[in-house]
Amino acid sequence: MTARVAYILSGVLALVGAQAAALTLAQCDRTTHISHGGEADHVDLGQGRVMWRDWWSQEGTATSFTLVDCTPGTALSFRSQEENMGTRLPFNRTERALAVIAQHEQGARAFATFPRIAQDLDGIARDITIATLRAEPCACAALYPEARGEKTEFKLAG
Repeated sequence: MTARVAYILSGVLALVGAQAAALTLAQCDRTTHISHGGEADHVDLGQGRVMWRDWWSQEGTATSFTLVDCTPGTALSFRSQEENMGTRLPFNRTERALAVIAQHEQGARAFATFPRIAQDLDGIARDITIATLRAEPCACAALYPEARGEKTEFKLAG
């Protein structure tokens, strides 16, 4: 094998190794609280935005969603379902809440701001918050690693 061929092969192997090590959305689906809480159903909303479902199922159940604009790290979170989670009455408005998200995502992104989405979720979802993340979420690391900026890099535990 010539030195030139060995050099080319080493570059190809390095590229293949880097691609094999890349994080995938499937790896983002995981249990975050031993046996009773986690993240699932990660979705690429395009243009640097991602969304996932947070679930909880210990004594009561809850479903929440988080949308993140990866570059600034802005996150919109809301609860769409809960039962037996303290003194609040049970509710399930997941379909209605996801319809609000879909409506915004089908329109121009310039108008699908998190404050507007939060306003449209008011009265449907509970615990609606908008925050700025300091750490990169898994879905952003998998789909938009170039958007990390100064945020703490996501590392898959394991």
